[in-house]
Amino acid sequence: MSVLKCISPVDGSVFAERDTLDKAAAEAVVAKVRAAQPAWAARPLAERIELVKAGIKRLNEMTEEVVPELAKMMGRPIRYGGEFGGVNERTAYMAEIAERALSPIVIEESDKATRKIERVPHGVVFVIAPWNYPYMTAINTIVPALIAGNTVIIKHSTQTLLVGERIARAFQEAGVPEDVFTNVFLDHPVSEALISSGAFDFINFTGSVGGGKAIEKAAAGTFTGTGLELGGKDPGYVMEDCDLDWAVDTLMDGALFNAGQCCCGIERIYVARSLYDAFVEKAKAWAENLKLGNPLDPETTIGPMANVRFAKEVREQTSEAIADGAKAIVDPARFPEDDGGAYLMPQILVDVNHDMRVMRDESFGPVVGIMPVDSDEEAIRLMNDCQYGLTVSLWTNDPERAERIADAMQTGTVFLNRADYLDPALCWTGCKDTGRGGSLSEIGYHNLTRPKSYYMRKKKA
Repeated sequence: MSVLKCISPVDGSVFAERDTLDKAAAEAVVAKVRAAQPAWAARPLAERIELVKAGIKRLNEMTEEVVPELAKMMGRPIRYGGEFGGVNERTAYMAEIAERALSPIVIEESDKATRKIERVPHGVVFVIAPWNYPYMTAINTIVPALIAGNTVIIKHSTQTLLVGERIARAFQEAGVPEDVFTNVFLDHPVSEALISSGAFDFINFTGSVGGGKAIEKAAAGTFTGTGLELGGKDPGYVMEDCDLDWAVDTLMDGALFNAGQCCCGIERIYVARSLYDAFVEKAKAWAENLKLGNPLDPETTIGPMANVRFAKEVREQTSEAIADGAKAIVDPARFPEDDGGAYLMPQILVDVNHDMRVMRDESFGPVVGIMPVDSDEEAIRLMNDCQYGLTVSLWTNDPERAERIADAMQTGTVFLNRADYLDPALCWTGCKDTGRGGSLSEIGYHNLTRPKSYYMRKKKA
């Protein structure tokens, strides 16, 4: 047994700590959750849906507790509230489509035979959730997994140590049995031991590429299904016929909201040369209007990064780029709160190129590089010149042009005239080192169930 500690980025103090389960205790939890799964799956679909919705309703009632807690654990300013707008939208949609998504495919229903394909739950789903949007990312899997008839075990990031505990408490207070949805505190060795033993029937992980590789390695040979949402380096492309102010506002918000710690945040922007100077000028003004500070202050618009080591990586990428010829254009004098630790000012880099890590590796912080381009072909080449493939944001008033570019993009989602948004009706997925699988939408239900075929012959031919 070890102790997990959440170090608050607000002041560096230990905000919360929890003892982890040893292997035997963890195995006992898994056994209870597995034993509870058949009875949960046997409940009518409508009943499972209502219990899950009740759990989300109870979670909403915890806003006053959860919002400042999030600020203290990972630094998001309280002025933005919790994540319940997205949580509620995703829950409502997945509940609405559940019956259709889980309905059998009937091939034949006659006096001779019934032939159909059912969707049946995997069994026990293990959710390993990240800290950056700790409620929404977890809900992406928890809600459809439970509705589909799986039981769920959640292990949350140490940086947001209390989130899994809060979600489980809300669901249990709403009537979901404790053995149907359980929160656990585990260290890496015990987690890997459980995975390698085949303890789970499906694993959903959101986090780093290294973490995804570790899970695949641990699961090797168990044939356990995995859903892995890993790194990203999402680009935006601003074309000469776009609404410039709209593009600046959306892309810069996509780059700097949550201190740049968004799965589909904008990390690099390519601008048609005729608009480049104007875009950069407006982007600089947008960034310099932010207020860096304590996330518990309602006036703060950008808080600290979640951890000092995350800020260190962003500073290193930025300083390396400047040493190689890039220019930082945001005035540090406007952000005296930058303390060299977790508090990191927003920054825009120009004169960048793809030899620089800041344009190639995931930054996951409040820095964005901007490059001019002379053609769609150049923009496509640069946007695809990346090991990741989560989203791309295109800006033009010509939908046909956008469609042509979209078809050439190596990415999971293409946005036109928007960015940094997860539509629950669309599959959330990626390619390349961004990972595998997909959540939400009808496809999300398919990934959390398995097909089971029935050929029920009724009489002799």
